[in-house]
Amino acid sequence: MLLRTTDPFREFDRLASQVLGTTNRPAVMPMDAWRQGDVFQIEFDLPGVSRETIDLDVERNVLTVRAERVGRNGDWEMLASERPRGVFSRQLVLGDNLDLDRIEAHYGDGVLRLSIPVAERAKPRKIEVGSAPQERTAIEA
Repeated sequence: MLLRTTDPFREFDRLASQVLGTTNRPAVMPMDAWRQGDVFQIEFDLPGVSRETIDLDVERNVLTVRAERVGRNGDWEMLASERPRGVFSRQLVLGDNLDLDRIEAHYGDGVLRLSIPVAERAKPRKIEVGSAPQERTAIEA
């Protein structure tokens, strides 16, 4: 005799694992981005992530952010596991108008904040208009 129990939340758990990720797949990394004067600000929510596990790379104009929330190991039984663990990764394609050599990154209170200044060549500037040199022509009589 085969006894099979039904779990109405099984499909929901499978879908949630696909969306939120697992230890084998990157999970969601929520982000806000805005411009404040001549600087672009980007914030990533990374609660429970150690600063040492955060890795930032810039190659050409692609910014890659990786972080890892390490799972707990021990001699205990997990009763609920709703927070994703494992590797988080996100890539952003940044415009040519940003100065990628001057990116600043700070991490505190579970938030990674990047400040990316606008490149000097992309800032608005005034162009002086001069008068055209006049050509002198000889008048023949």
